[in-house]
Amino acid sequence: METPFGTWFHEVVVMTPGRFEEAIDAVLAVQQFKTVVLHLSAMAPEEAQRTIDFVSGGVFALDGQSERLGDTVFLFAPALVTISRDGDERD
Repeated sequence: METPFGTWFHEVVVMTPGRFEEAIDAVLAVQQFKTVVLHLSAMAPEEAQRTIDFVSGGVFALDGQSERLGDTVFLFAPALVTISRDGDERD
């Protein structure tokens, strides 16, 4: 894909963090224009919630977007990516 900044090759990264300290990796990946699928089943519920709050805030600050895909699975994408679900209207 051509962007004002040159050619962009899209990458999707699947992450399954085991602890909160790994959450920064998801934010940094979105900052590098990668889409992140974050699977939190390996974490205790309280730590998973803390991780989602942190990553959501970081991605929001980068003008990115997020989507909950399941109970423990979330999608985070940079602003250049459009997220749509079945049934969403497309232009």
